[in-house]
Amino acid sequence: MMRTGVIGLGGMGAPMARNLQRAGLLETVWNRTRATAEALAAELGVPAAFDPAELAGRCELVILSVSADADMLEMVDAILTGLKPGSVVIDTSTVSRETARAAAENVAAGGGAFLDAPVSGGVEGACQGTLAMMVGGDAAVLERVRPVLQAVASRITHMGPAGAGQATKAVNQIMAAGINQAVTEALAFARAHDLPMDRVIEVVGSGAAGNWFLTHRGPSMVEGKFEPGFRVALHHKDLEICRQMAEQFGVTLPVVEMTLVHYRRLMQAGLGDEDISALFREKLALFAPDDSRPKRP
Repeated sequence: MMRTGVIGLGGMGAPMARNLQRAGLLETVWNRTRATAEALAAELGVPAAFDPAELAGRCELVILSVSADADMLEMVDAILTGLKPGSVVIDTSTVSRETARAAAENVAAGGGAFLDAPVSGGVEGACQGTLAMMVGGDAAVLERVRPVLQAVASRITHMGPAGAGQATKAVNQIMAAGINQAVTEALAFARAHDLPMDRVIEVVGSGAAGNWFLTHRGPSMVEGKFEPGFRVALHHKDLEICRQMAEQFGVTLPVVEMTLVHYRRLMQAGLGDEDISALFREKLALFAPDDSRPKRP
């Protein structure tokens, strides 16, 4: 059994820690906000580490769940002083491919191994332990830690060397943007035609246009409920990464650009912490009478 610690106890990290504890694998936790770490540690019956280095010193496997590239690199630097030789660091955040590669080099220099292992499946998947995990790094290292990761993910796929997991997650985020655009626009169209929304979701969801987002977010969005889920601000951040990756090829991705514009409007309206299905608000405005349309920021 690999003693495992989790750094970053937000919407994804906390449920992953709970699933690791249920599997008898969780050694300790740490969060930048001390009260958050202490509360979850008390709930799970494990100690809250004083700092990332202490957590690394107690564990053979460190799982990171943070938001931004700079945060992830900061945490990697912070754990290196406590990292034991042969330990494994797994980053489940969504960051750039270049950031993942830099982290892998830093951890290797410190005597450990690094896997970039971003996840998909949202808060529901994190709670249920059914996340999809796309992994970059040494395949042998992945096989060594796979039994631990199976406590948090139901599909774990090796994608290639360091950075390949993050490149695959970028593919996922572009697709998610397109699906969000299509579903919210189509449901706004349905509402404009006074269709019974519950039956629209049911019948369309059972056919060729059916998808996870329609099934799991359609019912709540048509009721005006946008509890995250996956926050607008985070998907906006991820799409900026996708944009930068596309620019390396001199390419502009239309779906990405359109979604960035729409998300920026939502964020300027103070809705960045809502679920990405809040894009439905923008689509409803398309069908509003000219004099009742919300003013664009």
